[in-house]
Parts: sequence; structure tokens; C-alpha cells
Amino acid sequence: MKRRYELKERARRQAETRERIVEATVELHTSVGPARTTISAIAERAGVERHTVYAHFPDERTLYSACSEHWRDRHPRPDVRRRLELDAPDERLRGVLSDLYGWYEEVASDLDVLLRDAPLVPAQAEVMAETVEATSELADELARAWPRRKPVRAAIGHALEFETWRSLVRRQGLSRKQAVDAMLRLAASA
Repeated sequence: MKRRYELKERARRQAETRERIVEATVELHTSVGPARTTISAIAERAGVERHTVYAHFPDERTLYSACSEHWRDRHPRPDVRRRLELDAPDERLRGVLSDLYGWYEEVASDLDVLLRDAPLVPAQAEVMAETVEATSELADELARAWPRRKPVRAAIGHALEFETWRSLVRRQGLSRKQAVDAMLRLAASA
């Protein structure tokens, strides 16, 4: 019986160590950026040795996947399914953009750094590509009910982008509602 307890305790400690490594990596990725995050810095912040980081994450892709999952659990994208059930296409888009732009407001500083470094870190680019694909699928879904599908799809795709929100709200000084209204006018005029 004692052996089972020791295995459980060891597994618990390993899981805690893995979690500390992931949390340390996410903290570094969202502050200095993935391109400037070293294994030594991760180990130091997690309170472990470098070899411990490698023991838990033998390659960059597994570490980035774990970090992405951790970050997404802490900052889930808005669930827009209820918005997609609305009858009017413009109200669907308004709801989705309002939810998405609210989320962008919450996670903007993290996304700034992660997107900045994506071209420099292949594993980060792979993780970000998953988000790009999900956004593209959402744009396709939203555009289905509109006439002139191709130009409207382009306008909706543009409206869903983090960079569009950043430009409209941060650089141009629009409120969330003003930014949503501007993108609705763009889609309606396309």
C-alpha cells in the first residue's frame, strides 16, 4: 500500500512542477515575448533547473502547446454561438464583434506581444495559426447570410481581426460601440 501512496505523491509533485513551468513560461511570453524567453529564464521563474524544464517539455512545440492551452483556459474567447442563432445578419455581426472586441480589450497586452513574436518563433506561429483558422471559419459563418458574399466576407474577416480592433480603438480612439458600428457599416456597404 505504501508504494501506491508514494506514486500518487510523486505524480502530484510532477504535475505541480509542470504547472509551475507552464505558468512561468506564460508569464514570460506575455511580458517579454516568446522570442526573448529562454529556458534559463523559465527555469529560474519556475524555481527548477533547466533539465527539469526539458524533462517535462522535450521540445518547443510541446511547451508552446501547453502554454497556449493554459492561456486559453485563463482567457477563453467569447462563446459566440448564441449570437450566431440571431435571425438578422447585422445583429449577428454586431453581437459577435461586441463580444470579441470586449475580449480584445481584456487580453490586448498579451496579444500584442504574442503576435509581435509569432513571425520569429515557428512554434508560436503554429499556435497562432490555429486562432487564425478559427477566426476565418467564424467569418465564413457570419458572411453566409449576407448578399454579395465575397466582398462582405472580406469586410467581416477584416472586422474580426485583432489588428482592426487595435487600430480603431487604440490608435483612432473609438469606443467599442463606435468600432462595432463602423465595421457594421463597412460590411453593409461591401
